[in-house]
Amino acid sequence: MTTTANATGAGSAVAGVDSRRTTTRALLTGGVLAGPLFAVVAAAQVLTRDGFDLTRQPLSLLALGDLGWIQTANFVVTGLLALAGAVGLRRTLRGEPGGTWGPALIAVHGLGLIVAGVLVSDPSMGWPTGAPEGAPATVSWHAVGHGVGAGLAFGSLSVAFLVFARTWWRAGQRGWAAFSLLSALAVVAVLAFPDQGSISVRMALASVVTFGWLTALCARPLTR
Repeated sequence: MTTTANATGAGSAVAGVDSRRTTTRALLTGGVLAGPLFAVVAAAQVLTRDGFDLTRQPLSLLALGDLGWIQTANFVVTGLLALAGAVGLRRTLRGEPGGTWGPALIAVHGLGLIVAGVLVSDPSMGWPTGAPEGAPATVSWHAVGHGVGAGLAFGSLSVAFLVFARTWWRAGQRGWAAFSLLSALAVVAVLAFPDQGSISVRMALASVVTFGWLTALCARPLTR
């Protein structure tokens, strides 16, 4: 009877481990999908929304106009997927170097995207139709909030680049460390380039780098 009870307990423990592992893989998959989802939805809008010009108008302005809800949802869903990835990373990296600050920074990134989605920018740069051709004369509270959210999203992930670069370097994983460091340098170089006329394109390029890094980071535990 004791043997049967032990076997039942062991079976329940194995089932619990398998369930947790499945949940963790699902969370990490969410993190993998965050970047590609944002890129595909944003690119589709850039190509199909009449009058939108990425060389002048940042992706954030897609949240304005009749179909603005699409980009708002894109920000929010991407942020939620990034949060899922952060939880999955916390589970897989618990007790390891970088296992606390790394996932926490990814979570801040996700929260920043959600804030940037809920709080929209002011009409500007000629978008939507009838908006001022340049920057708005006054800035609304929700536009300020949008900027704060975007700053958190970009800033937290930039710090995460360095956290994981240091962690991987110390672990002897020089390829991953170089990838993370080069990603950080690429984002800084793209955003710091002194040409305000191309800022919307450069922000889109920086998003590609940051989301690409996040996708690789969340995919890494899935392949181990």
